[in-house]
Amino acid sequence: MKCREKCAACCIAPSISSPIPGMPNGKKAGERCVQLDDEDRCRLFMHRDRPVVCRKLQPSEDMCRTSKQEALVYLTELEEQTKPD
Repeated sequence: MKCREKCAACCIAPSISSPIPGMPNGKKAGERCVQLDDEDRCRLFMHRDRPVVCRKLQPSEDMCRTSKQEALVYLTELEEQTKPD
């Protein structure tokens, strides 16, 4: 499956604890990654500085759903479920 154009839900909804260029402390859930351009494309895609967690994430029907909004809701809910108590 290919990424949906102008979606970037996976670069917004989840938290990322590892450093990202421009975000040395990672990013909080719901925070837009600074590496997204104006077209919601990752500036680090296929670059060695892209965090491992991002490289390992692959688009899937379960995650991407049928729209950006559905993907954001799903990933936000997933983030909430995996938060330590």
